[in-house]
Amino acid sequence: MNFPVLYLRKGAERRLRAGHLWVYSNEVDIQRSPLTQFEAGTQAELRAANDKPLGVVFVNPHALICGRLISRDAAQGITPNRLTQRMETALTLRERLFEKPFYRWVFGDSDGLSGLVVDRFGDTVVVQISTAGMEQMKESIIRAVQRLAHPKAIILKNDGKMRSVEGLDTYIEQAHGPEAELLEVAYEDMWTEVVISGRYGVKSIQ
Repeated sequence: MNFPVLYLRKGAERRLRAGHLWVYSNEVDIQRSPLTQFEAGTQAELRAANDKPLGVVFVNPHALICGRLISRDAAQGITPNRLTQRMETALTLRERLFEKPFYRWVFGDSDGLSGLVVDRFGDTVVVQISTAGMEQMKESIIRAVQRLAHPKAIILKNDGKMRSVEGLDTYIEQAHGPEAELLEVAYEDMWTEVVISGRYGVKSIQ
C-alpha cells in the first residue's frame, strides 16, 4: 500500500523504538510533513528524521496525540482483513482465559487496534470507537464482530470524551439486532444484572 509520509523530528523516534505507540504533535517535523495536509483518520507511513521507516500510524492533525501506531511494518496498514485477523487473535486469547462469553474482547492498543474497545456480554457485543481512524472502519468492525462472534445484538457506544478530542460526534447506536434489555452476566462465580441498551448505554445495577 502507498501511504503519505509523516516525518518525526530528530530524536523523536526513541520512544517508539522503546515500545511506545503514540506520536505527539510536537514530535512531528512540520516542515517536511505539515499536519494540515492530513485528514483525520488517514493512515500514514511514519519515518524518523533520517528517513528510516518506523511503521504505519493513524493520523489526526487536530489532536495532541496526532499519530497512533497500528503497524511496525511500514508496508502494511490496517485493512478490513487485517482488522478481522487481529480481532480473531484477541478473541482466541479471551476464549482460552474465560469459560463463559463475558469479557473485554478487544483492549485497543494492546491488541493492535488503537481506538477500539469491544466488550462481550453473551449474545450482545458492545463496541466503543474513540479515534478517527477506527471510526472510518466502523462498518468493517461490525462485519468482523458478526463473522467472529455471531451475536444477536451489536451496540455502538460511542459517547466517550476522547471522541471530542478526536473531533468526532458522540452517539449510541443499535448496529445490529433487537435492543437488549436486562441481562444476567456471569463473572467468575458471581452473577450481576446489567442493562444493555442502545438508548442508555451500559451500566451495572447494584
